[in-house]
Amino acid sequence: MSGTLFIVSAPSGAGKTTLVSGLVAADPLIRKSVSYTTRKPRLGEENGRDYHFIDAAAFERMRVAGDFLETAEVHGNLYGTSRRAVEKETSANYDVVLEIDWQGAAQIRKIQPQAVAIFILPPSIEALEKRLRGRGQDSAEVIAKRIAAARGEISHVGEFDYVIINEEFNRAAQDLISIIRAERLRLPRQLARHTDLINRVLGRDPE
Repeated sequence: MSGTLFIVSAPSGAGKTTLVSGLVAADPLIRKSVSYTTRKPRLGEENGRDYHFIDAAAFERMRVAGDFLETAEVHGNLYGTSRRAVEKETSANYDVVLEIDWQGAAQIRKIQPQAVAIFILPPSIEALEKRLRGRGQDSAEVIAKRIAAARGEISHVGEFDYVIINEEFNRAAQDLISIIRAERLRLPRQLARHTDLINRVLGRDPE
């Protein structure tokens, strides 16, 4: 039995990073995949914790070597998910959450169709713009580009299994935790995780 891949996507400013951090803190059986990126660290971000920050040449070497499960270009920066890191965690029976955009989600679903995809929606474009301005990290021009990009990203919401509207954080956080728990209770996963228990209850000899 191996762990499940959970994909969490959202437009910039919708709150996915905070929601995923809360999920990882609340659930000891889930691990967050730390992506590689060519963008510069934002204030307060730490290399190896928030992202692995590398230059474009190093990113391209990793891509050519087949080190990434998926890659995407977002707002002019490259992002990628480490194949080795994800396989290490899932083979140890941990569930892994990938905080990636819709492009990466589509790539993952092609090679791992059993992955569970979750999209985080803002309650409105106006609320999204307010959150982006409140972060104080981007210029007005960058924020305008992010808002324009958000509409395109949201147009892919139909490609996901679940949608959470992040209007009130605590409720959205509980929705995310509930999805993880519900997916673990699906019959195929329960049968795979608890084969010995089920055999004992049924009086079957272990194989």
